[in-house]
Amino acid sequence: MCRRTVLLLSISFSFCAARLSLQAQEFKLFDRQVQIHGFASQGFVHTNDNNWLTMNTGNVGSGEFTDFGVNAAVEITDKFRVGAQIYDRNLGQLGRWHPSLDWGFADYRFKPWFGVRGGKVKTTLGLYTDTQDLDFLHTFALLPQSVYAIDLRDSTIAHTGGDIYGSVILRRHLGTLSYTAYAGHRSDTMHSGYPYLLSKYGTNFNSFGGLQYGGDLRWNTPIRGLLVGVSRLDQDTTGKGTSVDPLNPGGGIISYSESSKADWTNQFYGQYTVGKLRIDSEYRRYVRDQFIFSGASSNLTDVRGWYIAGAYRVAKRLELGSYYSRYAITSVLGGAMHDAGFPDQTDTSLPANHIYDKVVTARIDLNKFWNVKIEGHFMDGYGNSTYPDGFYPQVNPQGFKPNTNALVLKTSVNF
Repeated sequence: MCRRTVLLLSISFSFCAARLSLQAQEFKLFDRQVQIHGFASQGFVHTNDNNWLTMNTGNVGSGEFTDFGVNAAVEITDKFRVGAQIYDRNLGQLGRWHPSLDWGFADYRFKPWFGVRGGKVKTTLGLYTDTQDLDFLHTFALLPQSVYAIDLRDSTIAHTGGDIYGSVILRRHLGTLSYTAYAGHRSDTMHSGYPYLLSKYGTNFNSFGGLQYGGDLRWNTPIRGLLVGVSRLDQDTTGKGTSVDPLNPGGGIISYSESSKADWTNQFYGQYTVGKLRIDSEYRRYVRDQFIFSGASSNLTDVRGWYIAGAYRVAKRLELGSYYSRYAITSVLGGAMHDAGFPDQTDTSLPANHIYDKVVTARIDLNKFWNVKIEGHFMDGYGNSTYPDGFYPQVNPQGFKPNTNALVLKTSVNF
C-alpha cells in the first residue's frame, strides 16, 4: 500500500512537471478566437485517527485525491460570450471517475449594470463557491470545510437555469455594488457525499435535485481592499430511491422518497487585502427541514459554520496561510422515527455534533503554472450526523475518536 501511494504521487508530480511549458491554447473558429484552459491536481492525505473524506487516510495515508478540468470560451461579440467546462474527480468513494459538464453557458452583457447568462451556470454563493474547484487560485489545499465542504461540491457548484447580474458605481465615492440573482435546477450525481452517507443506512438514491434560486450582493467599499457581501440560496429538493425500513429492518427493501419543507442557506462574508496580506471571513447557516421515508417521518437539520483565514505572500514563490474553521450541527427527528425513540442530536459541545479545525499551510509556486501545498489540520470533533461533513461511518467501522490530525499534500498544474 505504501509503495502504491508513493508511486501514485511520483506519477502525479511527473505529470505536472511534463506540462509546465503549457499555456492557454488558442485557435480561430469563424474568425473568433477560442481559448482553451485546463487544470489538474493530485493530493495525498494522512491522518493519525479517523479516516477522512471517504478515504482510508489512516496508517500510510491515501492518494485517492485527484481532479481535473478542461474548458473552452469564445467571445462572439464584445458583449456576447459562450463557454463550457468538463470536470472529473476521484475523492475516495466520491466522484469515482464519472465525468460531467461542470458548467456551460451563454452570457450577454447589455450594460455594466445589467447582463444575463443561461445554461448550466456556476452558482454565486459567498466568496469562493464559484471558484472552489480552481485550486491554483487559492492558498489552501482545502478551503475551510465548515463552509466549502469538498464532499458536498455537487450541491452548490452550479445550477441549470439563468442569472441576471451587474455592477453599479455608487455616487460620492462610496464604492461599487455588484449583484447576481438566479433561478434554476440542481441535479446531484449519485457519487456525492449525501448519497454516499445514506447508503450506510440502506438508502440508495436513483435521483436527487430540484429547484434552486437565490442571489448575491457584494460591496467593494470606499476602504481600499475591503469587500463585504451577503448571499441567499433557497431550494426545493426531492430525492427518490429505495431503502431499508428503519422501523422494520427485516422487512425487506421499500421505496424511498424525501422532499423539502424548507431548505435555505444564508451566507455573510468579508475580505480585506492590503499589500501582501489577505484576510477572509465567512459565516454560513444552512437549514434543511424535510419529509423522509415518503412523509412518514421528518428531519430538521441546522448547520452553522464560520471561519477566519489569513494569507501572506512571504516571497515571490512562497505564501503562508492559516485559518480557524468552526462547524456545528443539530438534527431533530419527527413523526414515526421520533415516536420509535430514535435520538435527536442537539448538544453541539459533543464531538459528534461539531468540528473545530485549526489549519496551517505553505504554498510553493514552482513556476507560473505549477504549485505545491503542504497543509496541517488539527481537528476537534467529527460531526457524525444526518448530513455529511467529511467523516463517514463506512470508512470508520470501529467508530470515531474525538480528535484528528491530518497532513495534506497537494500539487496542481494549470494552463
